[in-house]
Amino acid sequence: MNAPLPPLRGLVLAGGHSRRMGRDKAALEHQGRTQLERAMELLRPLCISVHVSVRADQRQDPLRARFPQVVDRGFEGPAAGIHAAQQQDPDCAWLVVACDLPLLDAGTLRHLVSRRDPARMATAYRSSHDELPEPLCAIWEPASGAAFESHLTRGKHCPRKFLINADVLLLDQPRPEALDNMNTPEDLAAAQARHAASGGRPIHVQYFALLREQAGRREETVESTARTPAELFRELTARHRFTLPADMLKVAINSEFRDWSHPLKEGDAVVFIPPVAGG
Repeated sequence: MNAPLPPLRGLVLAGGHSRRMGRDKAALEHQGRTQLERAMELLRPLCISVHVSVRADQRQDPLRARFPQVVDRGFEGPAAGIHAAQQQDPDCAWLVVACDLPLLDAGTLRHLVSRRDPARMATAYRSSHDELPEPLCAIWEPASGAAFESHLTRGKHCPRKFLINADVLLLDQPRPEALDNMNTPEDLAAAQARHAASGGRPIHVQYFALLREQAGRREETVESTARTPAELFRELTARHRFTLPADMLKVAINSEFRDWSHPLKEGDAVVFIPPVAGG
């Protein structure tokens, strides 16, 4: 009998000093919400609970005080937050994200969770810049707890270096830009300009059967201005030269069958389902 899958909790790392930014990165607004609020919203559908990682002197901060907290102790930097979460609930896995990822989207997180390997110490993305593990958008399994604590007590405080030498499942990012972080005002301005220029929002799409063959992939995350699945399918047909008409397909959004005129929103997961062969 297979062991039960450890429950998944969410952790938003927001305990940094934001020295290079010059102001609190968690409180910066992007797409109409603070970075902390946006990260919490992205994690909620995927986790049994979501917490914010804080330093002890941030506990009463009005923004952070609105959410369940994990308080850093004994160490500094992102490693402190991860370690404190593992100490608070060592039997759960933790989906950890940094609060300074303005282009992170729901599709990227769902992709990570859907491919989670609980037999490994962690499931993480491979950086699109240097192909090394991205520790601040990763699932840290309970099995990593003791080994990570040993890593820290030896004076090694870099989560990435731990993952480099650990048994980790590394995944390619569906959207390479999704994990670009912002450390300076220039980084923030660039992220805002990129979002404005795209004119769209991320939609995660899965393909099956003939659609998969014609797209040359089983899934992708696209920046789309489509308001409905019908408009999205027209965009994708132009891109991939699909030969099946929409009236031969069914469409599901976030695992529920929907009408072709159902409104789309940022981070939706859309599946176009071709007719089943045979009788």
